[in-house]
Amino acid sequence: MSLDFPLIYTPGGPGLECSPASAKKTRYSRPMRTIIAILLLETSLGCGSKQQPPPAEPIGETRKPAPSAKPQNQKPGDNPSQSNINISDEIKKACGITDAEAFFAFDSANVRPEDQAIFGKLAKCFASGPLSGKNMQLVGHADPRGEDEYNMLLGERRAGNVKTAISGAGLGKDKILTTSRGKLDATGTDEASWAKDRRVDVQVAH
Repeated sequence: MSLDFPLIYTPGGPGLECSPASAKKTRYSRPMRTIIAILLLETSLGCGSKQQPPPAEPIGETRKPAPSAKPQNQKPGDNPSQSNINISDEIKKACGITDAEAFFAFDSANVRPEDQAIFGKLAKCFASGPLSGKNMQLVGHADPRGEDEYNMLLGERRAGNVKTAISGAGLGKDKILTTSRGKLDATGTDEASWAKDRRVDVQVAH
């Protein structure tokens, strides 16, 4: 390695400088000059760049967000496709529905011929019979177990399943209104009475 300027040492100073400055010049032997040249190179590199510190590690544990809980069935064995159908006295009188036909167990997953016959009477009565100028109101109910919001949903699903059956019997869906009262009217205290709470009231909409 060759230098275009003589190596400079300032007596009493801090040591070698990064650039030739005007000062008292001292000449060294070749081995010493080689050593000083190496030191000068390392010093010049140190003058031009500084090593950046590594990024700080995060403090504390990094926790992943807990997975959201999946909704669970709050009432095992309670199937909204299964309801008791309760037809109001007003409809019974207007449509010729007997007392035996006015209250019956219904399963939308397995509609029996006798169920279909009663729905047919209701559809004809509201479509072209004595109640043709009226709309039908279906009110879904649930038993008293579980949360209010969950039971309101069960009641709505029950009413919706009955609406599908009656519209399939010939009454337009626009003539059938649905609503839910959840467990607001529930009075049951055991399985037998809870089953009666799980019903759909069929009424004339006023």
